[in-house]
Amino acid sequence: MIMTTAAANQGFASGLDTILDSASVPERILSGFQFVEGPAWHRESKFLIFSDITGNAMYCWHEGGGLENFRQPSHMANGNTWDRQGRLLSCEHATSRVSRSDLNGDYEVLVSHYQDLELNSPNDIVVRRDGSIYFTDPNSGRGQRYGVARPQQLGFQGVFRFDPVTAELTLLVDDFAKPNGLCFSIDESALFVNDTDKQHIRVFDVTRNGELENGRTWAETAGTRPGVADGMKIDSAGNLYCCGSGGIHVFDDSGARMGIIRVPELAANFTWGGDDLTDLYITATHSIYRLRMKLPGHDPLQPQPGPV
Repeated sequence: MIMTTAAANQGFASGLDTILDSASVPERILSGFQFVEGPAWHRESKFLIFSDITGNAMYCWHEGGGLENFRQPSHMANGNTWDRQGRLLSCEHATSRVSRSDLNGDYEVLVSHYQDLELNSPNDIVVRRDGSIYFTDPNSGRGQRYGVARPQQLGFQGVFRFDPVTAELTLLVDDFAKPNGLCFSIDESALFVNDTDKQHIRVFDVTRNGELENGRTWAETAGTRPGVADGMKIDSAGNLYCCGSGGIHVFDDSGARMGIIRVPELAANFTWGGDDLTDLYITATHSIYRLRMKLPGHDPLQPQPGPV
């Protein structure tokens, strides 16, 4: 892999002064991959896990400690996140599964079917404070470009909730064209889900039993530059970040766009890391970039006020 100290500054759209210094330069820390996705920062051990989907591998990077293989083959894993026990949850394109593994490499499949039919290709994943797992299930991994070409068994592309205690899988929404990134609001009263094909973000009210209702369009990520609605997360102030046309779109809590963070390559996903969660790690096509932010990201594993 090629490691460089800095990348050309692409600048950013106005309106982001509260979260980003205009002189900040995206630093390219790793490169040479095929298509990187699914970054997940381990706060205690201070390392970054990420996927190379078409490279069929997952990697672990420590600053000062270098890069090492985490899993290969990875079943063309895409999105990753940590559960409340510190285990890694991964969405697998090639197998249509959600898997779980610990830091020793012990691996198990959590879910692969809905009503005896294979899932499409789980894409991105989040964990609610009660431990339940929410994930999107587009058909992206059933094509040759980002997965293994094979017929789709389900007649929809939806959003699911999985209960790791009862192993119950619940279909929450089934009317997306291609659901992709998702994240909860800080108090978990709302779930945001974007749609790659429609280039917009929808928001749903989360009921006390974890189901979704009152879905509506919340913001748009379309534009004239390359890029689609993809990875999505919120910062500690409740601002929402979403990959889209031209880079990473940033919205305030009302859905008004504050600006767009430009990245030298096509941004697919991101996460916050570093000692204070103010380093934004961006997976962008062949490379990993790091950008210093003014505000830390939201850590969903930390206790927060609000409904459970």
